[in-house]
Amino acid sequence: MILQVQQSSRQNIDQILDYHINAGDGTTVPLSTVALIATRAIPQSLNHFQQLNRATIEGVAFPAVSLAVLFESSRDPLIILFPVPLSIAGALIVLMALSTVGMPGATLNIYTQVGLVTLMELISKHGILIVEVANEMQEAGKSRREAILEAAAIRLRPILMTTAAMVLGVVPLIVATGAGALSSFSMGLVIASGLAVGTLFTLSWCLPST
Repeated sequence: MILQVQQSSRQNIDQILDYHINAGDGTTVPLSTVALIATRAIPQSLNHFQQLNRATIEGVAFPAVSLAVLFESSRDPLIILFPVPLSIAGALIVLMALSTVGMPGATLNIYTQVGLVTLMELISKHGILIVEVANEMQEAGKSRREAILEAAAIRLRPILMTTAAMVLGVVPLIVATGAGALSSFSMGLVIASGLAVGTLFTLSWCLPST
């Protein structure tokens, strides 16, 4: 049950604060002695995500300040993306080789293009893993070459595990049969071949140290 006073007694804040209520000793006191009304601005609506308040934060870079945030460098992202063209070239070479022998689905189509975009994301993770540790090694006093070789040796296992897991993960696409098999084959082929070639080029220069 919700109790409320007559509308004529609650036309404004002053009337509400002046409304008398019964105290514990039986006397009446104005509501202003036990309550306070504050006025403040609030949003008309609140966005939620998974039952939690959500806010969108937008900003622009300060003048003359780089947009490179993750590594605080504009050079490291270029190093990370270095294996991307190599992996794409490897995938296209395999695609062209199979196309020359008449392999069905080994053509450059919309599905292979989607696979190449996926490949760019996957192969970039190798560079991120190595660059992150290499930067830490350089901060510890090691030379650039020593830091790179040691970082590659440390990250060798997770890189190989990630590559093997992804290549095995697209094998069902390559060996798929039935409706849509050619599109699945095209996508799986470029991902598997490009990831294998890109990983080889990423780690080939550090093999003597491991």
